[in-house]
Amino acid sequence: MRKTHGSKAGTLARISLGGSEIEFRLLPSRTARKLRVRVGMAGVEVVHPHDRCMDDVSDFLHTNGAWIVDQLQRVERMRGIRRPKQHTAGRILFRGESIGVQIHEDPERSGANRVVHDSDRIAILRSSTSVTPPAKSLENWLRKQARSAIELQLGVVTAKLKRQPGKVLIMGQRTKWGNCSALQNLSFNWRLIMAPEAVLRYLVTHEAVHLAVPDHSQKFWLTVRSLCPETERAKQWLCANGHRLLVDLSEICGQLTPTSGSAIGGMARCE
Repeated sequence: MRKTHGSKAGTLARISLGGSEIEFRLLPSRTARKLRVRVGMAGVEVVHPHDRCMDDVSDFLHTNGAWIVDQLQRVERMRGIRRPKQHTAGRILFRGESIGVQIHEDPERSGANRVVHDSDRIAILRSSTSVTPPAKSLENWLRKQARSAIELQLGVVTAKLKRQPGKVLIMGQRTKWGNCSALQNLSFNWRLIMAPEAVLRYLVTHEAVHLAVPDHSQKFWLTVRSLCPETERAKQWLCANGHRLLVDLSEICGQLTPTSGSAIGGMARCE
């Protein structure tokens, strides 16, 4: 660990964690009793009690190195939300592949909207009586696909761990892909169905392992990697492409010109 320069806002320093050079800001405190580390959009900050030496700081950061690196990667994924939109009109990702979206209006049928998926498109079949916007029908369908895929993978991992979650929730968080609560309930972002299968498998494995190992210790990461050998590749994909999962479905559907005519076969009912 080495210091670079200081200011009223603290002292900048660097340390090697997980094979990467991490810059952090050291914040001296006369009131703090324990070393604390914060990781956010502003970077890494370490609250440094006046009675603790720099060796203590170094040991503390190395002990929490895996967690710090993981949080930095999460922050990078969050930055993707603020990146300029580069989406192709009328297309979304589904299981890691770009696929076209269509809206088909059928004045002869009533009831709920329906969604059809084949190899190269997702079609929203809009009935004459449904008041549900096409974007909401598409989201509902994607949520169902996400639950099915997540629960399938979760069953494989929890059987190996010999642990079971309290509840499994499919949610729409904007800054998290998954979470394991203190009650051992697991929640996952429905947008994971847009990611490649290996990415979904990694994130399901990550949260499931927290049922057995609540922290981000070396034991945690060894367990995750043993159950999901694609862990590093999946994390790299998320860092580079996570923002592509945060598309606005209302905007996507708003770009489309609905077609009309007779109904399309192979339908899956979904409001």
